[in-house]
Amino acid sequence: MEFTSPTGRERYDAFVAVASSAVVGLDFDGTLAPIVDDPADARIHPEAASVLTELADAVRAVTVITGRPARQALALGDLDEVGNALGDSGKELYLFGQYGNERWSSTSRRIVSPRPPRGLASYLGALPSLLRRLDAADAFVEEKGLAVAVHTRRVPDPAGTFERLLPELEKLAGDAGLVVEPGRQVIEARAPGMDKGQVVRTLVEELSAGGFLFAGDDLGDMEAFEAVAALREEGLPTLLVCSGSDEQPALAAHADLVVDGPEGVLDFLRTLTSDARSG
Repeated sequence: MEFTSPTGRERYDAFVAVASSAVVGLDFDGTLAPIVDDPADARIHPEAASVLTELADAVRAVTVITGRPARQALALGDLDEVGNALGDSGKELYLFGQYGNERWSSTSRRIVSPRPPRGLASYLGALPSLLRRLDAADAFVEEKGLAVAVHTRRVPDPAGTFERLLPELEKLAGDAGLVVEPGRQVIEARAPGMDKGQVVRTLVEELSAGGFLFAGDDLGDMEAFEAVAALREEGLPTLLVCSGSDEQPALAAHADLVVDGPEGVLDFLRTLTSDARSG
């Protein structure tokens, strides 16, 4: 584990002390699942299910907060099975999909979701001609139901195409009443008013959390980091963990702890579980 400062170590110790009443929030892609060229090929790390099950026994709750549709995250992460295992020990797994617009728990087993936002259909309809005009016709367009993501990972110049597309897609989204969420070679358009930070605040209130830890890897996790930092200012024991990568270093400067991708996240969670049980 690489703490960013002595303060990071102190925050870890403070979080461990309240772990039994704390919530652990985890991003999916890049945090629990390795990043892959095709989003449909992503799978949760094979050891994640057992790690999450052990972790849940040491904390108040475990939640996955992702930009993916909830149904997709459930399938790619075998989270139904994780939820079953947690249920046997009297715990509950929470899943928030599409940045919090969808909600599922291992108790309710039902995805609660709003209607698609106004403007999404017009945005989607305008995309093909815009991508052709910007020489990005090969970019992969992912329709998520409540959002549309444009992936540049599989085009010949992913970074250059991303930079070329971002301002144009921001304008197109703004005209349609949507907001843009840039990520690791992906640009997503969705409705305003919900983000991972709002999910963090909701969980703290609903679960009367005695502490909060969030682990993420990408710009889409920044709102969650900011919400956790604000809770820290209010006196709540918190910890911010960055699943580090050369591709997206932005979160590292805001984290208390930087680990090496999903493998590092799981190693950290094992240590946290052990320390919380023996504390």
